[in-house]
Amino acid sequence: MRPLNDLLVGLELLETRGDVSVPVHGIQFDSRNVEKGDLFVAVKGSHVDGHQFIAKAIEMGAVAVVCEDIPEDFPSGVVLVQINGTQAAFGKMAASYFGNPSANLKVVGVTGTNGKTTIASLLYKTFTLLGYKVGLISTIKYYVGDDEFHATHTTPDALQIQELMAKMVGSGCEYCFMEVSSHAIDQDRISGIVFDGGIFTNLTHDHLDYHKTFAEYLKAKKKFFDQLPETAFALTNADDKNGMVMLQNTRATKQTYSLRSLANFHCKVLEKHFDGMLLSIDGQEVWTHFTGVFNASNLMAVLGATQLLGVEQDDILRILSELRPVSGRFEIIRSPEGKYAVVDYAHTPDAIQNVLSGITEIRTGNEQVITVVGAGGDRDKTKRPEMAREAAKQSDKVILTSDNPRSEEPEQILADMEVGIEVHQKQKVLSIVNRREAIKTACMLAKPGDIILVAGKGHEDYQEIKGVKYHFDDKEVINEIFGNN
Repeated sequence: MRPLNDLLVGLELLETRGDVSVPVHGIQFDSRNVEKGDLFVAVKGSHVDGHQFIAKAIEMGAVAVVCEDIPEDFPSGVVLVQINGTQAAFGKMAASYFGNPSANLKVVGVTGTNGKTTIASLLYKTFTLLGYKVGLISTIKYYVGDDEFHATHTTPDALQIQELMAKMVGSGCEYCFMEVSSHAIDQDRISGIVFDGGIFTNLTHDHLDYHKTFAEYLKAKKKFFDQLPETAFALTNADDKNGMVMLQNTRATKQTYSLRSLANFHCKVLEKHFDGMLLSIDGQEVWTHFTGVFNASNLMAVLGATQLLGVEQDDILRILSELRPVSGRFEIIRSPEGKYAVVDYAHTPDAIQNVLSGITEIRTGNEQVITVVGAGGDRDKTKRPEMAREAAKQSDKVILTSDNPRSEEPEQILADMEVGIEVHQKQKVLSIVNRREAIKTACMLAKPGDIILVAGKGHEDYQEIKGVKYHFDDKEVINEIFGNN
């Protein structure tokens, strides 16, 4: 329980009615979650305006309401506070309610189209191996030390974030590494967090169903770095054409990582194999359990952030050689007769290109590469033909299939993907709607030594069809077909 006026510190109040020192038991932006004694904040979201539910929140027991527009029939027995920008203010109020937990953690955010999960998860693992208690907010899982929580979004809502961080502080965590999605930045879900560092991975075609244009997508990512405090570091990928854009207006200490040019953190790939890569970092050779140049870039981000957080390089290099790939990210499964399957979360044109390039780098030239790929429903439709086109460029055979069709007809999604297949490539492309059958077909077509890429779902253990989630795990299906179970 906290007095309401403690949560209003730093906000510009336009009008107040009633006793703003009233104690509030909780803070909510979803009227369905309001309980007696709570504060309700009416947030104007991208799809729903919380102002429509003020009466419902009061009916549920809210003792105070923070809003932008005052309802005509607002009851006199409820405290009212009018402000501008409730969306951004909500994160700050949630932070205040939970005691501003990020101020007691070293928080590093990772943003970009691809690589966020790998980098955030490897930073969590690195600092755990260094002996620290660490928190993680990622697409795959949320962790408070060793305690695991189910992840609902790449970046959860502001209330969840602050509650998670409060749990981290309460359990003795010193660090928190988190993925920061463009949606979360645009919707001010990270408002109220004090960041000690930000990492930019890359920017490619994704989420244009939400941002509408690539320029708006880039603007959302850049906003994160523009808002970093001068006490933080801003670490960017100098190999991405938009990498330096992220640093243009930041007050944070500017740092770069690269595989191709001079940078604060740089490495050279010496050898590439199916079970790992040999890297040269500042004249030292380091064997890693990762495959693909894109993963070498991810490891440089991990190295850079860890060093910027004060860890000695020798300790970092030792741990880099111990780290293992994150679940569903270039995860390799081998059949008893020597067929290989690579399971990867790649669900953008650039990610598919990167994974297939990683496979091409280590193949001898005699193997077939068979790619199974789909595209999600109710998401950016413009990337569908490009995903299919990238898959066809570097594969000997391509099977287009269902991903998470959600409310869309999977046949239409495949038709959208087929548009990207060029005439001379059509003979090597199949469309099989059922994902299990598509994977089974790829495994049957493969001969010993061949490589099957199953892209799009990675760590996910479900398929969403017509609003219903069904259990489906690419790795389980492959192991079953391979006879590994």
